[in-house]
Order: sequence, then C-alpha cells, then structure tokens
Amino acid sequence: MFTRVLVANRGEIAVRVIRALDELGIESVAVYSEADRDAQHVKRATHAYLLGPGPAAESYLKVDKLLEVIAESGAEAVHPGYGFLAENAAFARALEDAGVTFIGPPASAIDAMGSKTKARELMQNAGVPIVPGTTDPVETLEDAERIAEEIGYPVAVKAAGGGGGKGFRVALEPDKLQDAFEGAAREGEKFFSDATVYLERYLPDPRHVEVQVLADGEGNVVHLGERDCSIQRRHQKLIEESPAPLVDAELRERIGKIAVDAARAVDYRGAGTIEGLLSEDGEYFFLEMNTRVQVEHCVTEAVTGVDIVREQILIAAGEPLGFGQDDIHWHGHAIECRINAEDASKNFAPAPGTVAHYREPSGPGVRVDSGVLSGSEITPLYDPMVAKLIVWDADREKATRRMARALKEFEIEGVKTLIPFHKAIMASEQWAKGETCRDLIEDKQWLKTLAFDAAPKPDDGEDETVTKDYVVEVGGKRFEVRVHGEAGGAAPVAGAAKAAPKKRERKASGGAGGGDTLASPLQGNVFKVLVEEGAEVQEGALVCIIEAMKMENEITAHKAGTIAELPIKEGAAVKSGDTLAVIKGG
Repeated sequence: MFTRVLVANRGEIAVRVIRALDELGIESVAVYSEADRDAQHVKRATHAYLLGPGPAAESYLKVDKLLEVIAESGAEAVHPGYGFLAENAAFARALEDAGVTFIGPPASAIDAMGSKTKARELMQNAGVPIVPGTTDPVETLEDAERIAEEIGYPVAVKAAGGGGGKGFRVALEPDKLQDAFEGAAREGEKFFSDATVYLERYLPDPRHVEVQVLADGEGNVVHLGERDCSIQRRHQKLIEESPAPLVDAELRERIGKIAVDAARAVDYRGAGTIEGLLSEDGEYFFLEMNTRVQVEHCVTEAVTGVDIVREQILIAAGEPLGFGQDDIHWHGHAIECRINAEDASKNFAPAPGTVAHYREPSGPGVRVDSGVLSGSEITPLYDPMVAKLIVWDADREKATRRMARALKEFEIEGVKTLIPFHKAIMASEQWAKGETCRDLIEDKQWLKTLAFDAAPKPDDGEDETVTKDYVVEVGGKRFEVRVHGEAGGAAPVAGAAKAAPKKRERKASGGAGGGDTLASPLQGNVFKVLVEEGAEVQEGALVCIIEAMKMENEITAHKAGTIAELPIKEGAAVKSGDTLAVIKGG
C-alpha cells in the first residue's frame, strides 16, 4: 500500500480524495495555486505545495511543476480527481516514466476513450450500440453539411476531445449548422487543444443514463448500476439520481453488460463511467466513456455501499476487487444536486464571489461534499461548484422530500447559488413524473421567477477588529502560523473572521443596466466581440461572448438599434454591471 499520495486537483474532489486517504492511513499531499492559498483542501492535507499563479494553465495543468512537487514530497502515487489532468494520457505516461503510480486507467485506455471518434469506432467494432453518425473526424463545413443531410436533422456537432459539455453544439436545422460547427471546433481547441469535430444524430429528449464500472488489474470487471443525469443546462449536469427512474432490472442488466464489454474492450483498470442515451422507446446508445471518477459518483456509493474512491486507490495499489457482480445490490434511492455559484434567473450566469456565511444541512441520509468554508472565495478562474448535496432514502418520493428538506437547511450567503433552482425542480410536477425537466430549464420566463431578493442596504458601523491566523510558504511548501497580538497585513487563512469593509468601500454587485446600456450580467473575460461600433442590431442579436468559470456565455442585445458605444475588446476583463455596449434608437 502507498504511504503518501499527491492529489492533483482542488475543491470538493480534492477534499473527497483526502478523506479516503485519511481512512486508509495514507499521507496526503495537496497542491494549490495562489488563488487557492486558503482553500479547504490545502488545510486538510498532510502536506501542501504551491504550484504557481491562479490560472490553471500556470498551476494545476503544469506537468513539469507537478513532477517537481511529486519528487520533493516523496509521493508514490497521484490521484487526479476529475477535470484538469484526470484524462490526460501524456500525464499518466510522465508519471509512469518517473516511477510514480497513476491512480487511474492505463494511458492506452485514456487514449482509446479520450478521442470520441476513436471511442465510437472501437465500441462499434466491439458490438456496443452507438448513436448514428460519423466515426471519422469531419474536416470541413461542406463535409458536415453533406453528412448532416445523410443522418438527418437535428444533428449534434461534438469536439473529438470534448467532455463535460464542452465542445457540444446542436444544429436543429441547416441554417444553424455553421454556428454549431464553428462553435464546437472553437471550444475543442480552447479546452482540449483539439479542434477536430464529428457529427451524430441529436436525440431531442433522451434520458442521459450512465453506468459505473470498476476493473482491477486481474481482469475482473463489475458494474455498479446506472445513474440518470438527464437534468442539464448547456449539456452540463445539474441533478443526478440512482437508480434511473425508467430503468428496470432487465434493462439494467442489458446496459450493465454493455458497460462491462466496453471496459474490457480497452483493458480498463480503475473506476470509469460508460455514458449513454436512452431513447423514449427504450433504445440505448453508447455516448462516451469517462476514464476517471465522476462528479456524481456519490449517488452510486449511496445505493450500493461501495466506496468508489477507496476502490480506485486499492486497485492502483495492485489489490484485486474484493467482490464480484453477484455481490452488488442496490438499496433505496439517491439524489445529488450540484450547488453551483450560478444565477438560474439569469440563464445560469456564473456568480463568483466570497462566501460570507456557510452552514451545511445534516440529519439522516444527508451528505455534503464541499471544498468551501465561510470566507472562501469562489473565483471565476475555475468551475462554479460550491458543493454537492446528496441524499438517500427508501424510494424516490421519500428521497425527493428529504432533498427538499436539506435544501431548505442549506445556508450560503455572499454568493448566489442554484439552491432556489433545485428547490423549484424538486417541487415540480415534471420531476415527480420522472421527466427530464428540459421544458423548465429552457423556459427563461420560468427561470426569472427564481430571482434572488434584493440585498438589504448595509448599515453604518465601525470596522470589527479581529485576530487572524496566517500562512507562510517556505520553498513552495505551505505552513500555518498563529501570531499573537497585532499581526500586520498578512492574508488570513480560510475560516478566519474578516473585518467588514466600511460603507464607503462597499460596491454594489450585479448591474442589469437599463435604457440604452447593455450591462454585463457577470464577471469574466471578453472572449469574442461580434459587432462593431455603428452597426445596426436587432433585439436578441449576439453582441459578445464572455468566458467565466470555464463556460462561454453569449450576451445578446436587449433592444434593437445602433451600437453607439462599444467600450470592450477581446481578452479584456469585465465585472458584473460593466457597460458592454450602448445601443441607441430602436
């Protein structure tokens, strides 16, 4: 067994892995960026090392720096979590060359499943059903137009290296294909350094059903049943549950076999997920394989009793699975709600900020996986997840009531989250019927009913003086120091009380704008400007794209008229409420 493992990630998944390591008696090594100095995963780990500046490309994605920290810390293995380098075959090979164990599948399996086109071809050859479409990359728009006519509209255009909803665009009809083709290629290049795309038939309202698999190094492969992840926005999951509402024992056995066959086809090892689409008439199609632990693994753990992260670590250490397929049983029902820092009333606009107050729900059947505390900053540099709320109960109806209760107990102040959205979904008729809720999520008028109440005006008061803890970094390694008495201006660690700013220093957040002004609904960076000063625009026309929290957010004109002012440029940072354009006339 390992004695020390480095966790190459941040946030809630880093905390989740560290907990598993604690229970196995293994020392943990955290890594962090300058933006995450006070993060919970840094405080929880046995050791912690600074990687570099806030942007992931300068910290969490710097393989050479990670290898330096691995060598300095004496880590024998690396758990990558999800995202970042979790599905990076080159990173897995670099660890192997350094004599360090990668807690994940072989690099060959990552390669095979990392390219969606290769994976589709591999699965087709293995007899696994795939959604009708191409198995070869589509090079040009002209090729895409020809193929789309052959497979029929609507079509999905997908980045070959995509995942997590990135590089996924839909063309409902021919005149939308160019935008979908270019958008998917652009996101593929930006997020995965691969602009290759492919096409497949778009199923309008399928269930997104995925199967969890575990495989050891001795050829044993089991599946842990399915999860339903149909409730999504922008092709990114919001709510997951297990078992899936429309999957019976016969279908579970069938899709479980598909998942096991897919894992065997690439000599898989570790934890992985076969994602698929379940049509209204019961057809199941392979979609992709995620060669890592999933965000939503928790609901499977709740209904099976299997600790998936612990099993990952044990398999990587060379231990065989301690159970077979006949030992897996499913009990009750589990639901997970992703508590993201987003404002559903503004079409799920990212809402970064500082968590002023944080109190998790508790009680029977309630679990919270989180990487934040009171005082934590939700930065636009990373994904918007604040926490995952997971509940279990005897059946779906009881689990829904338990989730509604837990959501009511969850207290988060200082940032807007999806809690109001989740409360509304749990109370909806669509959820009760086991529907995908797609009609609600795409209904902007319904989403607007979930707007947050206006924040009360701050009262006058003197700054509160507090005593704080501090951190220092010596040779890149983090240490906590407690200074008694007046301590100067060092940065407090997460959870320390903070002095309230004086009234004159406080700034209003948000800023919807009004009249001729088109104001930014969020904080981020201007990725693309699609109009010029003096141009005529119609209401709803695309003005610019703002990138925030790993998402592209399309900003449209709030009225028709002429672009009189355009004070933005590509690459520039904008804050919520900043003027993006002034539109006169209309």
